[in-house]
Amino acid sequence: MDFKKLKERLAILDTACIYDVNEKLKVMDPEIRPVNQRLKMIGIARTVHCKGDFLSVLKALHDASEDEVLVIDAEGDKIAFVGELFALEAQRKKLAGIVVDGACRDIKGIRNINFPVYSRYITPIAGTSSTIFPTQEKVKCGGVSVSPGDIIIGDDDGVIVMSEEEAAEILDTAQNIQIIEKKVIEKMETGKSLTELLNFFDHYAKIDKKQESQLIFTI
Repeated sequence: MDFKKLKERLAILDTACIYDVNEKLKVMDPEIRPVNQRLKMIGIARTVHCKGDFLSVLKALHDASEDEVLVIDAEGDKIAFVGELFALEAQRKKLAGIVVDGACRDIKGIRNINFPVYSRYITPIAGTSSTIFPTQEKVKCGGVSVSPGDIIIGDDDGVIVMSEEEAAEILDTAQNIQIIEKKVIEKMETGKSLTELLNFFDHYAKIDKKQESQLIFTI
């Protein structure tokens, strides 16, 4: 599927909904959190590995293209590899976002430019700029492997890593789930209880009897 079309369809889906469709998808460590709330990040992974030094991050940022997500495996270092200037440059180049398994800084500036940045830590401490590390190789970020070209999607709940094929496979089902959940919310706003919109009582009774059952919406 053309990435533009894939991005359009993913844009209306939450990470929680996507995970519900395929629980085998790779989800980054929940400690990888968004600096800016209420932003959606959808892009193609451009990877870089580094340790204590941000020179290769700058190189990867220079090489990156529109719609890419800069995925930085900094081995969880508690020093900053991304700041306001890097985020501003990424925004200028129309990147989709930055994810760093390490720290970032200049939080006020990053929030002011309203660009998706995810990191494990926040600190004023910066790394060095004197060592070259590999880019565009498989890395480990947030506890999961990320390869160049993977689809990265993030929101306030976290970050999911998918192959293009996995992304295409979840689209229809995930969209249907969100349609159902929207209807549930509408009914709850009119006074309906959550349990009466589910097969809760039948499901509970079967589970109590050690029988197989699945909790589903009944609308």
